[in-house]
Amino acid sequence: MQNSMKSYSLFSLILAFLAIVYISNASNGDFAQDKKVDCGDGFDTGGLSRKAFPEGFQFGTATSAYQVEGMASKDGRGPSIWDPFIQVPGNIKGNATGEVAVDQYHRYKEDIDLMVKLNFDAYRFSISWSRIFPKGTGEVNQLGVDYYNRLIDYMVEKGITPYANLYHYDLPLALQEKYNGLLSCDFVKDYADYADFCFKIFGDRVKNWFTFNEPRVIAALGFDNGMNPPSRCSKEVGNCTSGDSATEPYIAAHNLILAHAAAVERYREKYQKEQGGRIGILLDFVWFEPLTRSKKDRYAAERGMQFSLGWFLHPIIYGEYPRIMQDIVGARLPRFTEAEVQMVKGSIDVVGINVYTGFYMMDPPWPKSNITSYQNDWNVGFVYERNGKPIGPTAYTSFLYIVPWSIYKCMTYIKERYGNPTMILSENGMDQPGNMTFPEVLYDTTRVNYYRGYISYLKKAIDEGANVVGYFAWSLLDNFEWLSGYTSRFGIVYVDYNTLKRYPKMSAYWFKQMLKRD
Repeated sequence: MQNSMKSYSLFSLILAFLAIVYISNASNGDFAQDKKVDCGDGFDTGGLSRKAFPEGFQFGTATSAYQVEGMASKDGRGPSIWDPFIQVPGNIKGNATGEVAVDQYHRYKEDIDLMVKLNFDAYRFSISWSRIFPKGTGEVNQLGVDYYNRLIDYMVEKGITPYANLYHYDLPLALQEKYNGLLSCDFVKDYADYADFCFKIFGDRVKNWFTFNEPRVIAALGFDNGMNPPSRCSKEVGNCTSGDSATEPYIAAHNLILAHAAAVERYREKYQKEQGGRIGILLDFVWFEPLTRSKKDRYAAERGMQFSLGWFLHPIIYGEYPRIMQDIVGARLPRFTEAEVQMVKGSIDVVGINVYTGFYMMDPPWPKSNITSYQNDWNVGFVYERNGKPIGPTAYTSFLYIVPWSIYKCMTYIKERYGNPTMILSENGMDQPGNMTFPEVLYDTTRVNYYRGYISYLKKAIDEGANVVGYFAWSLLDNFEWLSGYTSRFGIVYVDYNTLKRYPKMSAYWFKQMLKRD
């Protein structure tokens, strides 16, 4: 640590010291010293405050079950498709697992108390399907039900609004082995039954439901390039033992949309009137800016938009896949029956949009690939700089360019193209290297600037009429970051992976000041 500390300025050392003192109190549950040692009173919020947003606007943080809970093979939880995947050496950096993660299973009260002290309103968490139904269907694991009841009850007790996501990449392994998971129409009913159970058990307290997080990522990384489980792809595309990148991504996506709609139908018919909640889906959206003003580049950017966001939002709003996709994919693209159109169209009360970055997009000057796959169907070129200037600085993850205006363009695009549905900004954040020294990692000024910039542009979109009713920072905690393991830290709260102690970073203080209540 001594060598790295030589590079600190005196100012940063003082701030880091103050942070450590304050955080030490916080980690022991003692916030009584806030007024004496609180480095969060002098942050530049860029004019942002609660008053700058519409009445009732909610600010929260987000996580997912496998990334934070731990207890992956205990208390009755069945394996998901990630559990055997992480056992293969080389699949995850450092051969890390989610067996312990950051142990929110036992430390949920500490984490919710942190949310309260940092002035957040809500928590977007996910429910592990295989913790409730270890085999995906059939016998219920009561220990899992009890855990989520404890978590939800404590949120309600502390005034934190629960936002529950039913599926965050973690299909029960039993269903993958039974009928090939998302490639089977059996998945639709099994998922709807699982969702129905959660509505029945938790819906008296949970009033904000989401069916899937980033179904595009599930379909693309699981069935096009095979990077994520179940690791299916054509042999010409990736290192997979089976799969078809030309058809399976579209089949998986189709079943995800039908499962979403079936769950929404159950909720609306059986629970919504009595429970008074709302339901939606969480979609990822990277802004694709045309590299030039040429018609070809503008068309390329639009193709990218329709093959990503439009793949899911278009049928949910309009009852069919985007025309661009229909024309390019042709017979490989599944079709909705008339009955399915009626079920799918309008199947959201609210839509969550995950925004992190933006890229330039160009019409490729090279010949189109002769390999048929979902990604090649786009027929676009991704570009990250224009005239030698990057679109923005990068976070630790190389593809995560810091492009604050991208969030404004994303929200405005949805407002203009999809009838301005009720939206929440359901994920937004950036990462640091996992090996940064302590306390250097606490002094995350880049993340502070990231949030200030992005939220400022979100406010601009809202001021111009975008119907956004909430914002969720990703993530509350440093955690298991999928293929990156523990080498990437997205949290506004630092977690010491040896002791599992929580230490709020400077970005956490920034939120605390920005969200203070009069």
